[in-house]
Amino acid sequence: MRNLFAFIYRYRAFLVFILLEIGSVYLIIRNNKYHNAAFFNSANFYAGQVLAFRSRIYDYFRLVQVNQTLVQENTQLRQQLYRFQTIRQHDSIPSFSDSVFIQTDSIPTYDSLKIRLAHTYIPAKVINNSTRQLDNFITLNVGALDSIRPGMGVISAEGLIGRVKTVSAHFATVTSLLHSKMFVAAKIKSRLPGTNNTIGTVKWNGDNPQIGLLDYVPLDKKIVKGDTVISSGYNAVYPEGVMIGTIISASREPDKSFYTIKLKLAVDFTRLAYVYVVKNKYQAEQDSLQLNSGMKQDE
Repeated sequence: MRNLFAFIYRYRAFLVFILLEIGSVYLIIRNNKYHNAAFFNSANFYAGQVLAFRSRIYDYFRLVQVNQTLVQENTQLRQQLYRFQTIRQHDSIPSFSDSVFIQTDSIPTYDSLKIRLAHTYIPAKVINNSTRQLDNFITLNVGALDSIRPGMGVISAEGLIGRVKTVSAHFATVTSLLHSKMFVAAKIKSRLPGTNNTIGTVKWNGDNPQIGLLDYVPLDKKIVKGDTVISSGYNAVYPEGVMIGTIISASREPDKSFYTIKLKLAVDFTRLAYVYVVKNKYQAEQDSLQLNSGMKQDE
């Protein structure tokens, strides 16, 4: 211990200089948008290389679990394909080849197909994922060379994941649903006619990675435990009907005009392996139109 103090005292000027330099660089990056973006993109690339190597080693020891997940997902997709082929043969429904995430509980109309067919899906592997912070991010092994752009939505076979934040040539970081500033436009899929399709906003509660909150649901609605919450489709980021969670409780607070609704999130963020980046060919057009109109919307 004495030697440590002697070392610090001997090089105190140099150590203070290093601390001041680090503080200066931090302030420049934090308060300058250009430097912030440049640093984030550069760090994203180099961190992605390291994380990809670590992910390959980690995946070697969990191949059984990953294979089981893939088998389950492939089974679900095969069942969907069989159902669509049967419907098309009997009812002459147009092809669904541009999208694999169309809901199967009802036959879509032509008008709804025009919206659904705008979306295509780019598969990606999760190479880094945090769940213990207030603001959590996910790193994917796809980037600009794979047609990934900031602002695209990210989903999995289980449900909604987040939104692409930054992109390098080969990697992308995603703002997870487990983020304090992540809000998703959603609606309730209920068995009750008066409550079905009620609009709200989903956010994370900041504590448990399996629990979310649904805000802005009026008190005149009857909330049923077990009802599902899905994406509303009211923006260009996510298709309509992507699973978000299941209602586990709803409470009334005296000082609020809306319910406080808790959800069990559909996605287990601690076990993410593969996801899909949602590419909407009309996203730029829709976002530009709504921005010029002064519309503010949830993600």
